[in-house]
Amino acid sequence: MDHITFLVAVVIVTALAFDFTNGFHDTANAMATSIATGALKPRIAVLISGVLNIVGAFLSTEVAKTISGGIVDDTLVTPGMIFAGLVGAILWNLLTWLVGLPSSSSHALFGGLVGAVWVGAGSHGVHFDKVVEKILIPAVASPVVAGVAALLATYLAYRITARARKESVTKGFRLGQVASASLVSLAHGTNDAQKTMGVITLTLISAGALGHDAGPPVWVIGSAGLAIGLGTYLGGWRIIRTMGKGLTDIQSPQGFAAEAASTTVILTSAHLGFALSTTQVCSGGILGAGLGRRLAEVRWGTAGRMVIAWLVTLPAAALVGGVSAGVVKHGGNAGTVVIALVAAAVAAFIVLASRRSPVHADNVNETHEVTIRATEATRVGSAA
Repeated sequence: MDHITFLVAVVIVTALAFDFTNGFHDTANAMATSIATGALKPRIAVLISGVLNIVGAFLSTEVAKTISGGIVDDTLVTPGMIFAGLVGAILWNLLTWLVGLPSSSSHALFGGLVGAVWVGAGSHGVHFDKVVEKILIPAVASPVVAGVAALLATYLAYRITARARKESVTKGFRLGQVASASLVSLAHGTNDAQKTMGVITLTLISAGALGHDAGPPVWVIGSAGLAIGLGTYLGGWRIIRTMGKGLTDIQSPQGFAAEAASTTVILTSAHLGFALSTTQVCSGGILGAGLGRRLAEVRWGTAGRMVIAWLVTLPAAALVGGVSAGVVKHGGNAGTVVIALVAAAVAAFIVLASRRSPVHADNVNETHEVTIRATEATRVGSAA
């Protein structure tokens, strides 16, 4: 424990704070369609998702190893760089949550780390070949694969049940959604909790508390799983609304198809060590399910804004991480304190801004899009 300095402890706490924001930011990945179709009550949905996120954290550590020893050179990384990268990721998560955009928490983390290490250690501190192989290629391929799989599954589901009573079909697929949404939650815990495990493990390696190429200790796995599970239980209602109601009108067969396709892609990638974005996978699945039902409305304006957010996430988080790393590098402990205070102030402002148009379990299915400014309809709904 001699290696656990104050700065290392601060980085570990910050990493768990990111994991917490990852949880409520990505709850929509697993539960948005089930809530939208009525397969699960909102509060029950986030409870199931939170518990299964914790369980999923214990299933694999391949993605954690990719982060702790793959995308950056762990011999050049310092706890200060990791702290700076986490600041960039957390602020991006909060900003996109405020506007209800399902951006990638994973890419926010990767961008923050790459920017911080690039500034702190130079470009040779980043393994760009691994970034391309393990992050960028899966980022392009995974939503397409999930979308195509969901499209085909949706088409088959409607063809197979074409002669059945609509009420029976809806009831049957809603039951299926309970299982498929649970699997997505399990897969999310397996994939996303590992990213925080990898960051904490990288911090411990950089501080000399663990050897190079070490895997995450049990206490790291447990704490990361608990943090993401608690964040998930809070429910990222603003993003749940966008994914459940903003992309397409989801019916229960589509929801089941989207969740089944997403689970398959996420669990396969976790086994292979690809640190993909569960948000992009699940969004691709929902869009594919929308295209798979004849005459279904797909809201391409919302989809376009999401894609723009995906493209901006890595460089935006990298910019904040890089600036933060520069302040920490040249300012030492004082610089670290300054960055922490600025980040806390920005986070507090975002949380206060979100209260102008609150979204919660009782109104999550009311409208298609979330806006920062409170509309008259929102105020009336809140008053009711």
